[in-house]
Amino acid sequence: MIRIGLILACLLAAFATTARAQPALVIYENDYTLHDVTFANGERIADLRLHYTTVGLPLRDREGHVLNAVLLLHGTTGTGKNFLAPTLANNLFGPDQPLDTRKYFVILPDGIGAGGSSKPSDGLHAHFPHYGYIDQVELQYRLLTDVFAVPHLRLVLGTSMGGMQTWLWGERHPGFMDALVPIGAMPAAISGRNMLWREMVIRAIRDDPGWLGGEYDPAKPPRLWLETAAPLFALMTGNAERLQQAAPTRGDAIALYNRLVAEGYQWDANNMLYTWESSADYDPAPDLDKITAPLLAINFADDLVNPPELDIIAPAMKRVKHGQYVLIPRGATYGHQTLNYADIWGHLVAEFLAKN
Repeated sequence: MIRIGLILACLLAAFATTARAQPALVIYENDYTLHDVTFANGERIADLRLHYTTVGLPLRDREGHVLNAVLLLHGTTGTGKNFLAPTLANNLFGPDQPLDTRKYFVILPDGIGAGGSSKPSDGLHAHFPHYGYIDQVELQYRLLTDVFAVPHLRLVLGTSMGGMQTWLWGERHPGFMDALVPIGAMPAAISGRNMLWREMVIRAIRDDPGWLGGEYDPAKPPRLWLETAAPLFALMTGNAERLQQAAPTRGDAIALYNRLVAEGYQWDANNMLYTWESSADYDPAPDLDKITAPLLAINFADDLVNPPELDIIAPAMKRVKHGQYVLIPRGATYGHQTLNYADIWGHLVAEFLAKN
C-alpha cells in the first residue's frame, strides 16, 4: 500500500547554467510498501518499503495511466535524489533541456538498500535478505505499474549501477520504453579490476573486527573498512588530474585521505556490504539480442571502472538492434564521476530523444 507522502513545494532557486531564473521544480516524495516479498534467490521479507521522488507533473489518460513518465536510476552509493544535485538538475530538468519537466514526469526511486527504501540498517542488519540487480529492476517495474499505472516509459536512464540496471530493463521488459540510456556502465558481468576493487570493499567490511557480524553499535561503527573503502572509491571513480588538483602536495593528499575517511561515516557498513554484493547477478551479455528499444550507451575515456581499452561495448553493440555508443574523450571530464555532470553528456541525451 502507499503510505501518505510528503509533498515538497521545492524551489530550486535559479539554474546555474542559465543567466535568468528558471521555473521552480515540483517535487513529491512518498513510500510504496509491498508485503511478503520473495527475492530471486528465494529469500523473503515481510514488508518492503520502496521510497521514491518525482519531479514534474503526470499526464494521465481517462483510465489514470501516466503517459509521460521517465525513469532515472542512481548509482551504488547514491539515492534517487542524486539527480536533484545542481550539476545534474540544472542541466536536465529546465525548459528546453533534455528532460524538461514541463513535458516529462520524472520518477526517481531509491534502490533497495538506499535512501528511504528498506535497508539492513533499518533493523535486520546482516539478517536482511540478500537481493540482486534483477530484484531491483523487477521492483522498479512494480512501483511504476502499481503506483503510477505506467503502461509505457518515454525513457529509462541510469548512471553507474543504475546504468547496469538500464541494460537489464531493456532485456527484461523490451517494448516497455521508447529509449534506453545507460551511462557509465558495461553490458557484461563484473570482473577483472572492477571486481577486484569491489571485493576489496566487501572483504574490508566482513573482515573488520568492529563489524561484529553486522551487529555493531551504530554509535560506534566499524572504522577500518572505511580506511580502505572511502579512499579506494575516490581513486577508482575520479581521475588523476582532478585528484592532483585536489591534493597537489604530500600534506594535501594526507588531508584529503583523512577527509574522505571522515565523510565515509555517512555510509552504513551493512548497507554498503549488501549494495556491493548485489551486483553478483548482473550479466546482460547473454540476452543483448532481446533489447528492442533504441539504446544510447555513454561512457568516458578516463573511467577506471569501465575502461574503454577492454573493448567490451563495441562488440556488444553489434547485438543491440538499435544501439549507439558514444565514448566521451578525456578533457573536462572527471573519470567515472563524469556521470554526475550533465553539462558534459546531456546534449547527447537530447539529440537521442529527438530522433527516437
